[in-house]
Amino acid sequence: MKKELPLFDPSANQAGDIGQAEAIELVSLYEPREKIYAREVAGRFNSLRNYTAYILLIPYFAVPWFNYGGRQAVLFDLPTRQFHIFGLTFWPQDLFLLAWFLIIAAFALFFVTVFAGRVWCGYTCPQSVYTKLYMWAEKITEGSRNARIRLDAAPWSTQKFLRKSAKHTIWLGMALATGLCFVGYFTPIRSLAGDLLTLQANPWAYFWVAFFTLATYGNAGWLREQVCIYMCPYARFQSVMFDADTLVVSYDEARGEPRGSRNKSLDYKAEGLGDCINCQQCVQVCPVGIDIRDGIQYECISCAACIDACDSVMDKMGYPRGLVRYSTENAVHDKPSSIVRPRLVGYGAMLGIMAGLFAWTIATRIPLEVNVIRERGQLYQTLPDGSIVNQFEIKVLNMTEAARNLRIEIDGIPGAKITSRPEVHADAGEVADVMLRVQVPAGNMDVINMPLMVIIRDVTDDSIRVTEESRFMGPAPTF
Repeated sequence: MKKELPLFDPSANQAGDIGQAEAIELVSLYEPREKIYAREVAGRFNSLRNYTAYILLIPYFAVPWFNYGGRQAVLFDLPTRQFHIFGLTFWPQDLFLLAWFLIIAAFALFFVTVFAGRVWCGYTCPQSVYTKLYMWAEKITEGSRNARIRLDAAPWSTQKFLRKSAKHTIWLGMALATGLCFVGYFTPIRSLAGDLLTLQANPWAYFWVAFFTLATYGNAGWLREQVCIYMCPYARFQSVMFDADTLVVSYDEARGEPRGSRNKSLDYKAEGLGDCINCQQCVQVCPVGIDIRDGIQYECISCAACIDACDSVMDKMGYPRGLVRYSTENAVHDKPSSIVRPRLVGYGAMLGIMAGLFAWTIATRIPLEVNVIRERGQLYQTLPDGSIVNQFEIKVLNMTEAARNLRIEIDGIPGAKITSRPEVHADAGEVADVMLRVQVPAGNMDVINMPLMVIIRDVTDDSIRVTEESRFMGPAPTF
């Protein structure tokens, strides 16, 4: 919104003549949304985006319905504080693994951004994937780009109502399936679906399914590019990771300008025209409504729809492809460009090291947690033969999905032996509690306390073995 106001001029005011004041222009910082009617485009990058959507959406909707090892394959069971992922069970004690995984994901995002800009946004971001899915539903119900423009401009009629209703029905169906599956990762989805249909589900289940349904419907159906432009923080801080050698969607201005329409048989070089025929196809296919010919813009999500559109036009005109292409700023301006550079190598090295250590930690993770607690009521006990006895409380958390028979062993003190029952049985997810009684012969302690190693191992699988250190207390030695 613009409004003309007189500019205050002190000299004109003193002279009593403000009619000489110039006009200033006030520009609103908020621009109302203009609906984007994106044209459908075919091409190699559009096909790649479709394949990426299949790879992401099919597992998302399918995984919670599969069982693995007698339970749902992936289930984040918050009430029991157990997180089951394809046979692996994680507990709150494993929270550091989640933090580690998020750090790896952040470095992966940094690496990809330095290398190829916002390619994550264009191909794998859920907002982009769902927006494309919703645009497909829009196309099959309301028609092509021009048909949608005419439909929105036309007065309400039975046909318009039916087409709009069909579109929103499909949108809500997709959103409901998304909300159900998302909640199904936290509540067993088979019982959840049945309880929802029979109206026997917990009120919170209805709330969260409805919440994520409306969130998906609103984000992908109505907000769309608004999320990418105004709400996504990645769009704001990505510029600090860009440099002149970052691979981004670029328009070759030197080749394309001056742009202008022409006949295919026209000798446009003789007319002083560039390769761009100003067909506006690159603008019409853009899901965020920008003109790539204006240069690099933070709104661009690197989806390459404009590349597919421009390449198809170049093919029809008989011109070489690549007027709009993935390139670097240096390459577009005929400057030396290098994809491999120190920052990219640094991010890649850190990413590889952290991912390797994370995989090694998961592979060698011992699914037992052992706490050795000394008996607080008595430091030690002296038997008639002079031997010293200490008692410990052993707590063993079985973090696997199968019951385990465990054995307690000790090491570190010569002649020490266990005089209590050394076997422990722990069911899946159970904390087993057992008393450990350790006896050391007289004369085998040369200090007031000695390190005692308590070893818990599976009787059938020696790879499952945990060692905890405690202290064995005794009287001060006499000499």
